[in-house]
Amino acid sequence: MITDDDIRWMKRALDEARAALSADEVPIGAVVVSGGRLIARGHNLTETLTDVTAHAEMQAITAASNYLGAKYLPQCTLYVTVEPCLMCAGALGWSQISRVVYGAADPKRGYHTYCDRPFHKKTVVEGGCMAEECGALMTEFFKAKR
Repeated sequence: MITDDDIRWMKRALDEARAALSADEVPIGAVVVSGGRLIARGHNLTETLTDVTAHAEMQAITAASNYLGAKYLPQCTLYVTVEPCLMCAGALGWSQISRVVYGAADPKRGYHTYCDRPFHKKTVVEGGCMAEECGALMTEFFKAKR
């Protein structure tokens, strides 16, 4: 169930997505929250770093792990503006994150395209949080590219 806190944190993820957009990156943003505090954030940097793995989720996972000094994130929630791809979903599974909340679905590249459940068995996944706003950034970006 999406809560007011979820919307608050998704707005922060949208700020990250806008930072990606202003850098001419695919506008996806992510934040990691633990104990009601923002502990990490990231946005797509694949063009900037010339690295196909530099997705928003990967940046946020790495930052959260560095902040906590741990490879596992069992007390954390990741908010991301677009459904994670299979690579990011797999990394989130390995991180043992407690919860993933995403905005817009990605019918072409989202993890659902490949499998139903790449996450850790205890991870709760919820989609559709601010889906219209999140999807609009993607539409705007790709419309300008065409």
